[in-house]
Amino acid sequence: MTRILAYRFSAFGDVAMTAPVFRDFLEQNPDVEIVMVSRKNFESLFSGIPNIIFKGIDLDDYKGFFGLRRLAHELIKEFQPDIIANLHDVIRTKVLDKIYGRRGLKVFKINKGKEEKEHLTDIWNLDKAQLKKTVERYADVFRKMGFHVELTHALRPQADPKSGIGFAPFAQHKGKMLPLEKSYELARILAQKKKIYFFGGGPKETETLSQWEKEIPNTVSLAGKLSLSEELRTIAGLELMISMDSANMHLASLAGTRCVSIWGQTHPYAGFLGFGQSEDDVVEVKDLTCRPCSVFGDKECFRGDWACLGELNIQKIIDKISSE
Repeated sequence: MTRILAYRFSAFGDVAMTAPVFRDFLEQNPDVEIVMVSRKNFESLFSGIPNIIFKGIDLDDYKGFFGLRRLAHELIKEFQPDIIANLHDVIRTKVLDKIYGRRGLKVFKINKGKEEKEHLTDIWNLDKAQLKKTVERYADVFRKMGFHVELTHALRPQADPKSGIGFAPFAQHKGKMLPLEKSYELARILAQKKKIYFFGGGPKETETLSQWEKEIPNTVSLAGKLSLSEELRTIAGLELMISMDSANMHLASLAGTRCVSIWGQTHPYAGFLGFGQSEDDVVEVKDLTCRPCSVFGDKECFRGDWACLGELNIQKIIDKISSE
């Protein structure tokens, strides 16, 4: 049994995207075991995947070079890995790579395609094209090790029958988020025909969605009420999820649920469309040559009017749903 030590510490959506890759890889390579090292609260993302050991850590316990050296030695002592997979490639994981390299372990790391992404998000670049999907970039790390990996890029439904629509109207950055008045109106229209379940986190989001629940009949706010494993189970029972380009899209992929995703500054071309999700379910303002101007949705608007989100007609979202 070959044991691979893999690490990816953040962000939540990026860590979630590793899970379906691990599932396909381990099913195709049953003589391999992966030890996934990440933040403690991400453990439920990997439940039910064969041959995976999750090691949750608190990064505050391993600050600076000496902290990382201690982490590296603890992981070697506990798991005795054969190969290292760096799925993050940031300063912290580069330090870990060097420590493992000095211990004689072979280290393979992700190629994030930074230059390609910078070119893609250059607003003066009018010849934009699809880049390699992030999940394929993860799979490439294992291919470099000599393993065969063929990703299915297919959802695996986990519940039948499914009912209700999930709606996650928030995102970490403004450049990814539909204006709240549009999201409110969308929820109001959809709730006339289907039960709507709101998803969110943090005090402000929870407060907003609780207010929406009071004002819009046939809606339930689940914000702040579920653990990650409960959230995944709930999403698995939905017929559809509506999400920004954010973590809930990736949770829908893990739960085997179709997701209609909304994109503003960002674009599926950067490679972050949820695993198994259809490009036909992407909602965006297509005729803006400045899109995408950001990989993460964290930039100020070049035009100053946030047209990529402000001009998005919610009827486009309704049409995606009602066409089924």
